[in-house]
Amino acid sequence: MAEQLTTVHLVRHGEVHNPSGLLYGRLPGFPLSGLGHTMAARVAEVLGERDVRHVCASPLERTRQTAQPLADRRGLEVVADDRAVEAGSHLEGRRLAGGRGVLRDPAAWRYLWNPVRPSWGEPYAEVVARMLLAVAAARDAARGHEAVLVSHQLPIWATRRHLEGRSRVHDPRRRQCSLCSVTSLRFAGDHVVRVEYSEPAADLLPVLRS
Repeated sequence: MAEQLTTVHLVRHGEVHNPSGLLYGRLPGFPLSGLGHTMAARVAEVLGERDVRHVCASPLERTRQTAQPLADRRGLEVVADDRAVEAGSHLEGRRLAGGRGVLRDPAAWRYLWNPVRPSWGEPYAEVVARMLLAVAAARDAARGHEAVLVSHQLPIWATRRHLEGRSRVHDPRRRQCSLCSVTSLRFAGDHVVRVEYSEPAADLLPVLRS
């Protein structure tokens, strides 16, 4: 008898309202921007046509707002899963300044000595371990169908690298996990047999200026 096929779509949240350019992490008060809501609607339009039976999200506002349009379209509730939350970081609240702000802040240097762990926040191994539990729960809730788990860039990317047998250590500038992207994990039974990536909101992505 063939094993049941199940898909868990890992969706990154949409653009966040962040006019001060802060590294916001788990801080409260960072909802989706207007563009972010448009991105979330696009995801709902694309995934709403699929056999989605379960929608869950990290407890942060931006992920719940991203998940809600899809849940509404499918007639489902958004289930909160703390294990899918953003990675913890000692650098929360600091200015990004195009990615160079942290490097220009002497107070942050003491956290930047070990990119392998990484020393500036929650270890990659711990992020992956909790995300795998969240993915398994979503898979089990939608056996034989599809589930959507809305999370954050680092947790999604670290999980993908782990499932593909790649090192968790990476260059954050080279993550393939854009806003409202979809990383689809195809399961046969409990085993991932394929990983796919798509960007339903690619045409809405803001232009980044150096």
